[in-house]
Amino acid sequence: MGAIHTTPPINMKRYDEVLVALRRIIRATDLHSKRLSKTSGLTSPQLLILQTLRNSDEMTVGELAKRISLSQATVTTIIDRLEKRNFVLRERGTQDKRKVYLRLTEDAHKALLDAPRPLQESFIRQFQDLQDWEQTMILSSLERVAQMMDAQHIDASPVLDLGALDRATATNVQQTSDPL
Repeated sequence: MGAIHTTPPINMKRYDEVLVALRRIIRATDLHSKRLSKTSGLTSPQLLILQTLRNSDEMTVGELAKRISLSQATVTTIIDRLEKRNFVLRERGTQDKRKVYLRLTEDAHKALLDAPRPLQESFIRQFQDLQDWEQTMILSSLERVAQMMDAQHIDASPVLDLGALDRATATNVQQTSDPL
């Protein structure tokens, strides 16, 4: 992301160094999210949903929510927004009329062609190059940090996104971390 990495002052406490590293991660995610929104008009979770639907024949909201590790309520809200933009259609099943399947529109396919690559693709590529013990150490450390910040139960997808600042609506007041 072009961040300048400087050596911390000698008197800087180790916990300060951890907090600075976390702020760098958050800042990199925020910058990428803003760039994605500016160039494509999509948030990272919206892009993830469109990409997931593109790679599937038919999928319900519940199946999609499980696949991308977000709550069904969050995915439904995102799908509502994508439907308003004519990116997603909801269609009743032909065999089971109770099921509603999601399908991408031509507009969605065009948007996906022009969308920038998600930030996590670079991360995944580099993470997979690490040795198994390094991957395990990073995962364990980050899970511990999430627990220390009382964040282990927050709904989150495997997508790096901070989301819009204006999403404190009635549907997500209970979990302000929902990446809409």
